[in-house]
Amino acid sequence: MKLFNFGGKDIGIDLGTANILVTVKDKGIVLNEPSVVAIDRKNGEILATGHEAKEMLGRTPNQIKAVRPLKDGVIADFTATQLMLKNILAKICRRYNVGRPRVVVGVPSGITEVEERAVEESIIQAGAREVYLIEEPMAAAIGAGLEVAEPTGNIIVDIGGGTTEVAVISLGGIVVSHSLKVAGDELDDDIVNYVKREMGLAIGATTAEQIKMQIGCACPLMAEMSMEIRGRDLSNGLPRNVTITSTQAEEAMKDSINEIVEIVKATLEKTPPELASDIIEKGIYLAGGGALIKNLDKLISAKTDMPVYVAEDPLDCVVKGTEKTLEDLEKLKTVLINARKRR
Repeated sequence: MKLFNFGGKDIGIDLGTANILVTVKDKGIVLNEPSVVAIDRKNGEILATGHEAKEMLGRTPNQIKAVRPLKDGVIADFTATQLMLKNILAKICRRYNVGRPRVVVGVPSGITEVEERAVEESIIQAGAREVYLIEEPMAAAIGAGLEVAEPTGNIIVDIGGGTTEVAVISLGGIVVSHSLKVAGDELDDDIVNYVKREMGLAIGATTAEQIKMQIGCACPLMAEMSMEIRGRDLSNGLPRNVTITSTQAEEAMKDSINEIVEIVKATLEKTPPELASDIIEKGIYLAGGGALIKNLDKLISAKTDMPVYVAEDPLDCVVKGTEKTLEDLEKLKTVLINARKRR
């Protein structure tokens, strides 16, 4: 007897700190938006989600609250998360004629049982019939095309918005893992603080993210890059333009990047010898938005003396992993957190 019987239009969700991605079985990725919601403080109604809500961050009047309801990969504002998910799922269900779907959600590997229940309840209240949870590094590994169900070792480094997850996977389970609350958002904060300290300029998180994406690097580039940014001069309060270089961006992010490298090394040190030999042969795979930081793969390779590969479409690995799990549930049912507990 089969444990699961997923319908043709069930849903996979990457509930990320920075972005929420949704896939509908047989339809592919149907939504990719910032994990931001704008709420009317008076009546509690949603005014906007995603890109529109992100534009409101730091710009709203008192009666509107624009927030990121997830922090460090888990739900920080339950009500806002519930409203955001309800809005998104309702939109998806209407558009693709999906009625009370079963949902697979990617969650951080360090999630507590209380947080698990919060995610489950939030999705159920948003209209789902059943909810299954999968650890993000496992979903990322599946989405990156690694053979997680085989008796060989694989290592995935998933650098998201709120957390960096490093996991060694074999036989459909996580053998060794570490979770670090240093990832994309922390790198943005590093750049904000550097520009404030070294240039006397106040910039927002959006500008910092643009710097990270356009010229940010983990070690020196072959040819230095630069970009012009605008902020508020801390000495007189007036707008001012400055030019920031890739060398400065590297300096700003250096300490946090080193923490990520150290957590990769710590995971490798705890890996059983048999799996370590597989990993030496296969290499380390990087997923998540942080994988796109220039030369990060080269830095990790130099520090670990192992080959490092950036997964294809690293931003989509977790949500693609939920989609592949839906497609092959019988083979991959052991990767689901709450399915293991229900057996």
